Amino acid sequence: MATLRDVAALAGVSVKTVSNVVNGFEFIRDSTRERVNNAIAELGYKPNLVARNLRAGRTGVIGLAVPELKFSYFAELADAVLEAARRRGYVVLIEQTGGERSSEIELLHGSRISMMDGLLFSPLGLSSDDGRELEVDYPVVLLGERIFNGPTDHVTMQNVEGAAMAVRHLLTSGRKRIAVLGAHEGEIIGSASLRLDGYRAALEQAGVPFDPSLVVHRQGWHRTDGAEAMQELIRREIPFDAVFALNDELALGALRTLFHSGISVPKDVAVVGFDNVTEAQFAMPSLTTIDPNRAKIAETAVDALLERIAGRGKPDEPGPRIFEVPATLVPRESASAGIRSAVA
Repeated sequence: MATLRDVAALAGVSVKTVSNVVNGFEFIRDSTRERVNNAIAELGYKPNLVARNLRAGRTGVIGLAVPELKFSYFAELADAVLEAARRRGYVVLIEQTGGERSSEIELLHGSRISMMDGLLFSPLGLSSDDGRELEVDYPVVLLGERIFNGPTDHVTMQNVEGAAMAVRHLLTSGRKRIAVLGAHEGEIIGSASLRLDGYRAALEQAGVPFDPSLVVHRQGWHRTDGAEAMQELIRREIPFDAVFALNDELALGALRTLFHSGISVPKDVAVVGFDNVTEAQFAMPSLTTIDPNRAKIAETAVDALLERIAGRGKPDEPGPRIFEVPATLVPRESASAGIRSAVA
């Protein structure tokens, strides 16, 4: 196998220069970088990541903890994290916590963490009162909306802004009676409460009164929960001409119930979801949704974690940082223009 010395000899540079090119050092002449890369390609040189990690006291492995991979959002987030880590020479171990507080605490403080250099952690069972559980002796980057102002870096999405964007889209198309599916009763901090805040803010901005009878609570956010929430809304016999589901799984379930109830989408009722999972574009009709930009979330989280791993123990290491990734609206068939009448 080719070595750094072999590459250096062929490129006519020092071993240190080859090392700088391999490690992405930016202050190198373009002509020198090109010679080194050509030599690497010609010799088929591959960096010995194992040796490099051993010298640095690392494993070359990071962890990703999510509640459930059967949620499309978390499965697709995991895929994005795996790709981002792979491009940076890292392997990812994926853990499922089931969203249970005890499992999340056990993972944070258990022995499995010794196999990892750091952890990307998306809790569901822990709450804002559990910030101390994140005070561990290894790098952690927090994902999601369960804990804010904790002791670690935090990558979050625009929940409030994204929800307001969805509701404004419905209002602009002429919808006035917008139901919301998946609210969590009594929740103060979390994705559901933040998205409900965005819903209410958009209504207020448009001068549309908030009607609590249009809010359907569901603790679960699976397709079955969306189908049942829509059945409940129809049973209430309260007029509505649009639905904002707090995630795409709920929206997909709601679409199924609307279809079986003989309610046309979007002619009678427009539907918007949140998450932009792959399945949304293949629904019938295709689902208008909010894209939280999973790829950017993954890139930002992986980069922040690797930066913490590299700077671990250094006196000038910065304090906890918050990274908010912007969301965008993805318009599709389920919320296109055209209204007949509100469903009663």
